[in-house]
Amino acid sequence: MKILFLGDSITDVGRNTTNGSLVSIGQGYPLLVDACLSVKYPGEYAFENLGVSGNRIVDVYARIKIDCWNHGPDLVSVLIGVNDVWHEVSRRNGVEADRFYNVYKMLVTDTKKALPDSRKMILMEPFVLKAAATEAAWDTFRAETEKRAAAVRAIAEETGQVFLPLQAMFDDAAKKMPASYWLGDGVHPTPAGHQLIAGAWMKAFEENFR
Repeated sequence: MKILFLGDSITDVGRNTTNGSLVSIGQGYPLLVDACLSVKYPGEYAFENLGVSGNRIVDVYARIKIDCWNHGPDLVSVLIGVNDVWHEVSRRNGVEADRFYNVYKMLVTDTKKALPDSRKMILMEPFVLKAAATEAAWDTFRAETEKRAAAVRAIAEETGQVFLPLQAMFDDAAKKMPASYWLGDGVHPTPAGHQLIAGAWMKAFEENFR
């Protein structure tokens, strides 16, 4: 069974090169999922990470054929949304909430048509905490990220996919340690943050695919 991860820098995490060597799985939550499943179910799963730093939903959709469908995965996991907000805050090039919903739903429905024999998709909730990259425009970051999260949840329900909530998990974690302990700049996970994501992903996987 081939599992393919799509997303932005939170998924990418140096998958292209590390010290000049190709590391296709990267150094984030996909690596932790790979390690866990490979130990627990030896030889049953193969993994591909096609996260690309800086991507918005429109960027993922633009490359969905070459970076997903052509690979023939059995399970597709998607984490996208925060750049759709961040790019608007920083350079007025984000993706509005309604357009985000429309493109994301098209991505899901087109993927299910292109890969009719694949399992349900795992649609991961975008998240944000208040730290260095987000605090100056915190109200906007939080409110707009919540809109993208609501869109992902709605699409999962409407299309019968698996929705993986993450925001509440990070909110709870930030009550124990500062936000930057989990998301270094409020967006990008630290090793501890990636472990939280991987743990939640594994729980969803065990409940829905085993």
